[in-house]
Amino acid sequence: QLHVVESGGGLVQPGGSLRLSCLVSGGTFSTATLGWFRQAPGKEREFVAAISWSGKQTDYADSVKGRFTISRDNAKNTVYLQMTSLKPEDTALYYCAAEPLTCSPGGSTEDYRYWGQGTQVTVSS
Repeated sequence: QLHVVESGGGLVQPGGSLRLSCLVSGGTFSTATLGWFRQAPGKEREFVAAISWSGKQTDYADSVKGRFTISRDNAKNTVYLQMTSLKPEDTALYYCAAEPLTCSPGGSTEDYRYWGQGTQVTVSS
């Protein structure tokens, strides 16, 4: 059983940057695939980025490629999402997800069993 807790959300102006963190506890973090998803009001939860257990494989939604970077620190049991050049359409509740003992980063909500409660990101002037 993994416990997932996000942090780092907030209000930022368009063009600004923000870094989200996600602490995963209760299991073997180093063998878990980790993902970030987001959900805007009235919309379905969508994939943002994912990273394999080794950190060597990453995947991004087309809408964030070149602007967002996912990384992990296995010593700290933490995964990060560095967001730059933020746009108003990036406004959403951002969720971290974890799935132990998998090889490749998944891009579907069905690929992950363990989820955090989300952290709000608002991009507005």
